[in-house]
Formats: sequence, structure tokens, C-alpha cells
Amino acid sequence: MARIAGVDIPKQKRGVISLTYIYGIGRSRAKEILATAKVDESTKVQDWTDNEIGAIRDAVGTFKIEGELRSETQLNIKRLMDIGCYRGIRHRAGLPLRGQRTKNNSRTRKGRRKTVANKKMATK
Repeated sequence: MARIAGVDIPKQKRGVISLTYIYGIGRSRAKEILATAKVDESTKVQDWTDNEIGAIRDAVGTFKIEGELRSETQLNIKRLMDIGCYRGIRHRAGLPLRGQRTKNNSRTRKGRRKTVANKKMATK
């Protein structure tokens, strides 16, 4: 496995696909990196030379990725929560923030169902 930006990328896959294993690099950015490094997109990682890997590392180094990107994202969320805006309140409550309905769905954000017991009617 080649190690780029602290991540082991799979060597049996094509270069474009394997670069997407790095947090912050998608398909378009991977293509841009390989074009900058002058490496063919369809070449598998195991066929890269040491010079090509070095050029790719240099190209990847120009972007904000992995730990730096994760910490920036967390700081942005913390800022929203601190100023008390709508999105920050929804983050704090663990609810969806982009206008989705919550009556039926949104189990990913809300977590497992919490069953509430029915109160028995008082008999007269």
C-alpha cells in the first residue's frame, strides 16, 4: 500500500479511486491532483513509480485534508452552537438542520427509537 497524507491507499485500485480514500479528496479533486502530478488516471497505484508518488504527495499537500479539515469542520459547528443560531441549536439537540421533517423519519440524527409508555385512563 502507498501511504499518502497518513492514509494507506489501496494499491490494487486505479489512482483516481484510491485517492478518494483520503478525507477531503473526492473524484474531481483526485483527477486534479493526478493532472498536476502528471500521472495517468487509469494507472493502478501498484504501478506508480517513486517519483510519481512524490509528485502526488506534493500535489496533495496543497489542499486542506484529513485532520486539519476535520478540526476546521468541528470548529465551524462549535461556532454555530456558541452563537446560538438555528443550525447551532439543531446541532446541539441532535436533530436535522436543513429543514427535513422529523415526525416520521430522521432516525440517523435522532438515534434509536425511545418508546414512551401510554398512560392508563383513570376509571370513574
